[in-house]
Amino acid sequence: MRFVQLLYMELRINIDCNGCCRRIRRILLKMKELENHMIDKKQNRVCVYGVFDPAEIAIKIRKKVRRRVEIMDVQEFKQEH
Repeated sequence: MRFVQLLYMELRINIDCNGCCRRIRRILLKMKELENHMIDKKQNRVCVYGVFDPAEIAIKIRKKVRRRVEIMDVQEFKQEH
């Protein structure tokens, strides 16, 4: 049996314009591993939440967006009952 853990990951991606922001949002919405995301255009930051491998998701985003992606922070999301 495999333990499923929810992760929160913060990425830095250079977001120059509204078109870049739209393209990143469309790419994130198509990724089935991600449950939720938040894009902060002013700080060039993208936060994602879901069940995934952080390095794998960063590589997928980098290939699709064709921009440099830096992993800033990864945290395990703890649920309280």
